[in-house]
Amino acid sequence: MSTAVQPPHAAGAADPARKPVTLSQALNHALRDALAADPAVHVLGEDVGPLGGVFRVTDGLAEEFGEERCADTPLAEAGILGSAVGMAMYGLRPVVEMQFDAFAYPAFEQLVSHVSRMRNRTRGGLPMPITVRVPYGGGIGGVEHHSDSSEAYYMATPGIHVVTPATVPDAYGLLRAAIASDDPVVFLEPKRLYWSKAGWDPAAPEPVPGIGRAAVRRPGRSATLVTYGPSLPVCLEAAEAAREEGWDLEVVDLRSLVPFDEETVAASVRRTGRAVVVHESPGFAGPGGELAARISERCFHYLEAPVLRVAGFDIPYPPPMLERHHLPDVDRVLDAVARLQWESEWTPGTTEGER
Repeated sequence: MSTAVQPPHAAGAADPARKPVTLSQALNHALRDALAADPAVHVLGEDVGPLGGVFRVTDGLAEEFGEERCADTPLAEAGILGSAVGMAMYGLRPVVEMQFDAFAYPAFEQLVSHVSRMRNRTRGGLPMPITVRVPYGGGIGGVEHHSDSSEAYYMATPGIHVVTPATVPDAYGLLRAAIASDDPVVFLEPKRLYWSKAGWDPAAPEPVPGIGRAAVRRPGRSATLVTYGPSLPVCLEAAEAAREEGWDLEVVDLRSLVPFDEETVAASVRRTGRAVVVHESPGFAGPGGELAARISERCFHYLEAPVLRVAGFDIPYPPPMLERHHLPDVDRVLDAVARLQWESEWTPGTTEGER
């Protein structure tokens, strides 16, 4: 796989030549265009109809396409996803919204037992073109069950793709790709980025590589920051701040967690010799552990220091007043980069106190 370096505006800065569009509006455009293009596409979930969803991602869809194609459901996540399984078996392309990340847990049994296995169980006879939209992550001051980073659960479930956009163009392009996929896709939407803006033309959206392709958001030579979703703006800000320390950081936005674009990440780390994985999910058994292992396996002889991780703490998500301490920030990212430089100067036989 190969990937092009994205221009700065693609990571969230407004392009003055185009109308500013929020990430949530780009998702809304993607759903509207998918509904218009294919009568098999149906949207269902809690409050997705006339209300337009908690985050207004489905705003106006029920009015335009009718409440049969943009349907409110009971507050029963297992029933919502179970219904989607039946719809997919009969040739429809359901797009399911789980209102918040931790609200999706009651539907997890359906995802593991049926959604992820059906195509394999039937030897390809029954594809599962289901897109499960999950607003996830912190940064909005949400109470319990409203700020989880649950991507590790989905990554550990064979048979599904896991995608998370961090930019306005990706929000549109990746959601269209997810809906068009004959495999089930868990589409993780970073809540803290819903209101981020970029110059973007919904009438002529730029092409976005399909599922499974990473993007180098900022080229650099000193170290690679590997990240995705809500942590991308943090890493880009850290990379700018690192210039004062003389560090030139490359930032890779994974965009797709499963499948993982190993080639783009490995190529970056081989150039820089150092890597830090950054995400909001807890560190222990989190995505960063798998990513660090893959990087070490592919780039061992190129690494100047161990692969480090900056992650959420290994606790249930804290109350709103404490979340700023829990989430990775610029200072924690720069501290990890400083440790990379420090580790690279260590020689065998040096004691901890001599470093």
